[in-house]
Amino acid sequence: MEVKKRSTPILPWMRSPVDVNQFEACALNLVPCLDPRLTVLIIDFFQVRLEVALDKMGFSSLFPVQVAVWQETIGPGAFERDLCINSPTGSGKTLAYALPIVQKLSTRSVKCLRALVVLPTRDLALQEGLRCRFLVRLVQVKEVFAAIAPAVGLSVGLAVGQSSIADEISELIKRPKLEAGICYDPEDVTCELQSSVDILVATPGRLMDHINSTKGFTLEHLCYLVVDETDRLLREAYQSWLPTVLQLTQSNEESLFPLANSFLSSTFGSLKTIRRCGVERGFKGKPHPRLVKMVLSATLTQDPSKLAQLNLHHPLLMTTGKRRYQLPEKLESYKLICESNLRPLYLVALLQELGEEKCIVFTSSTESTHRLCTLLNLFGDLGIKIKEYSGLQRQSRRSKTLKSFREGKVQVLVSSDAMTRGMDVQGVRNVINYDIPAYIKTYIHRAGRTARAGQAGRCFTLLHKYEVKRFKKMLQKADNESVPHYSVPSSSIESLRAAYNSALGKLKETVESEASRKRKFGSKLSKLSRTKPTDRRQG
Repeated sequence: MEVKKRSTPILPWMRSPVDVNQFEACALNLVPCLDPRLTVLIIDFFQVRLEVALDKMGFSSLFPVQVAVWQETIGPGAFERDLCINSPTGSGKTLAYALPIVQKLSTRSVKCLRALVVLPTRDLALQEGLRCRFLVRLVQVKEVFAAIAPAVGLSVGLAVGQSSIADEISELIKRPKLEAGICYDPEDVTCELQSSVDILVATPGRLMDHINSTKGFTLEHLCYLVVDETDRLLREAYQSWLPTVLQLTQSNEESLFPLANSFLSSTFGSLKTIRRCGVERGFKGKPHPRLVKMVLSATLTQDPSKLAQLNLHHPLLMTTGKRRYQLPEKLESYKLICESNLRPLYLVALLQELGEEKCIVFTSSTESTHRLCTLLNLFGDLGIKIKEYSGLQRQSRRSKTLKSFREGKVQVLVSSDAMTRGMDVQGVRNVINYDIPAYIKTYIHRAGRTARAGQAGRCFTLLHKYEVKRFKKMLQKADNESVPHYSVPSSSIESLRAAYNSALGKLKETVESEASRKRKFGSKLSKLSRTKPTDRRQG
């Protein structure tokens, strides 16, 4: 007897979402209430960022998701509800939340931390090389804010642990100017510390560091909380950052986490948020002004227990269509059926057909990435530059590779899933799944590296015959019932066989040589660890 899988109940407010596809792109000069100081900067920002993707056409309109969010924040919605935005990668979600927040804060008269954007930490994912990816994503978010915020007198900070905490504190906290020859009470000086930023982009870990130990750092005036890549942030506790932030931004009269009170009191001492209580559009007893939350993901969870952690206020779901999993609108998906053990040959033949178009090849692991890239470069002169991007490399080398890829000096990047979320590389025309992704979420985030910002893109998946059925079933979750077959000429495959056999032999030698070097290095480390205690005793 077949056991039915237990379904997760859908929350009532998720059953009637706002369909972003119903909104049309809107020219910036027609966006209602948009501060004229921001209009020119946004156009300039997108002309630089999307010069390749938009074929040097410039940019003068908001995308549908940005128009929809604008209406619910600056327009009739007026930030009265918390927003949950489920939209494909490359659809413009970052500017969708950055623009209304900057607009709202443009009238502030006193500088203090009023908006906080939290993205996943990079340190929990070092094995898959995600450290560099998350750092780049964080910097990209900061760049979006930094491109428009100065126009209205706002400043943006970054707290990600890339630099020392002392350097970050000097950037985030403004210390009072002290006159020489005058004695000051340290306690009085501490009270005069002020925030140097209005908007902060942070990882959960470094955010908690500042909450715990940075004098003058406070969430007392926080008005906006953005949780980007929500699924990942809710999947891990990250030092209880979320309940901490929610507790520190509540009024003293209420407590959503009774058990957290004693924890917070003992941990943070007298650090409390002072907020007056008022009436929030029919919601009596809510703190006013309340903390507005915006949560975003390309694959937003529907799990009630996870969403409950956010304590959303009268939430509104905004999505592209009825499906939870959405692919970019102008993405073309193809499957390429490969003969057994000849997958590398089919990949090379496909790359040669694609020519010098920017392309990212995804594998299932860092080891596969390294071996595949090594093999491709042993084929001889293919007429295209191929580089590895994985966690096996130093961060400086990955950054250099990514820079060359952005500039077009490298045409093909071979990567594990280190780049499947968040990273925005303009002009990527093709994505190739060398290894079939295990989950639809992974496919969506891989495919989302192309067909960004309304541009066309293609995603090829190399499959063995026995993988076709599973691949079809997986894509049905994204409402993709039929994926056309893509074929490469058999003559191309045959012409590469000799070079392939030669490359395989060289690959075996290369792998053995690398393994030997690792063993020697490991042996040296072992000897050093054994001699150090003796050295210390002799000293």
